Amino acid sequence: MCGIVGLFLKDPKLEPRLGQLLTDMLVTMTDRGPDSAGIAIYSGAEEGQAKLTLQSASPETDFADLDVALAKAIGAPVSVAVKSTHAVVDLPAGKLDAARQALASHRPAIKVMSAGESIEIFKEVGLPKDVAARFEVAKMSGTHGIGHTRMATESAVTTMGAHPFSTGADQCLVHNGSLSNHNGVRRVLKKAGMTFETENDTEVAAAFISHKLQEGKKLGEAMEATLTDLDGFFTFVVGTKNGFGVVRDPIACKPAVMAETDQYVAFGSEYRALVNLPGIETARVWEPEPATVYFWER
Repeated sequence: MCGIVGLFLKDPKLEPRLGQLLTDMLVTMTDRGPDSAGIAIYSGAEEGQAKLTLQSASPETDFADLDVALAKAIGAPVSVAVKSTHAVVDLPAGKLDAARQALASHRPAIKVMSAGESIEIFKEVGLPKDVAARFEVAKMSGTHGIGHTRMATESAVTTMGAHPFSTGADQCLVHNGSLSNHNGVRRVLKKAGMTFETENDTEVAAAFISHKLQEGKKLGEAMEATLTDLDGFFTFVVGTKNGFGVVRDPIACKPAVMAETDQYVAFGSEYRALVNLPGIETARVWEPEPATVYFWER
């Protein structure tokens, strides 16, 4: 079943409240998927800097002296902020690939949740309120974000199987529904050089969009391609460095509602996820049309 929320802020005055607003929205969707949850937060980095969000089942060991080890491996200064089972690594943008290679070689148990200039992803097994609390999401600021609470139907209940999935720089995707041809699409994408961490069909959808972008497609074109190349029923919410987008399959059997004001654009699997947003009583509220791409960016 699953629950999705998304919030794109137009008004900078709301940016300090992004984490708190998203947390409230996501907790409201708990009964749509209580097995795991995750949130992607987009916030700016210093010019020339980038971020890696990492996860470990043994953070005390894997994150110990990680800043020193990475700085030595890439030949550049690194800072590491540990948050429960996750860590956010700040490093020069040109050293992202070198850092990922160093992690794979020297600390292979660490998983990369996201990479880019602005994205941070935090996800774990458990209820949304517990996942949000362990990472202190309500205290986070940013320009936009996406959240997901999961009811597993096609793969195991694990941290890596939770949403959001990030398969490209500053990109992420969450999904409500089920794809019927994801195994075939996965094989095609593997031949094209894409790699996968899980058997989750949502990771295939994320990689599909990333691959289209690598081919030179614009994001809107990549999202439109899901309507012809991916079979099944789905609602995708996609995050990028500058905005977020929504697309539903042509049947659109999964619930979805959107709201827009001068201050924000919001998405929820159900309207009740939006009721505590500021100014919702005067917002334009609508159900996104089937087979239609919606996208906002700054």
